Amino acid sequence: MKRTSPLALVSAAVLGALAGFLFDHLLTVSGRPTFTPFISLPIMLLLLGAIVVVLALPIRRAIRGPRGESGAVAAGSQPASGPPVNPFRALRIAILAKASSIVGAATGGAGAGLALYLLTRPVPPPLGSITAVVATAVAGAILVAAALVAENMCIIRKDDDDEPPEPAAGGDTHPW
Repeated sequence: MKRTSPLALVSAAVLGALAGFLFDHLLTVSGRPTFTPFISLPIMLLLLGAIVVVLALPIRRAIRGPRGESGAVAAGSQPASGPPVNPFRALRIAILAKASSIVGAATGGAGAGLALYLLTRPVPPPLGSITAVVATAVAGAILVAAALVAENMCIIRKDDDDEPPEPAAGGDTHPW
């Protein structure tokens, strides 16, 4: 599995910002009030970020040991105690973190698009609506950061044994 690319996150944020801006514009053109997300949306985004990090902590401890060693046992210390890492669980949590980072980027972008639309209007927006929109954008950014940290916790470094053997210097690949 590859790590989440910055291009995917920027693309999701830009698409979210465009969607938020256009959605508010269409609501205003049709004579309806602008969209204001419930305050529970940023709270849920923050909770999702915390849950993803908490789920990734046991994987990190199992991979790197209790004190953050990268699998190597220091002289005089015990190896990482605990059950071995279930690779399927680590993969599921890494995929959850990857999906959460993309959702956080899109939601944060949508919040930024809504805020941009509200701030470019000739009439200043009410304080409650701009607060909820900015909180959504900030919570989306925090979710992206938490998800990227969790994804990094679930990634196992490659061993030297993972590399395929190189051919001999003479170019002969056959053992005989």
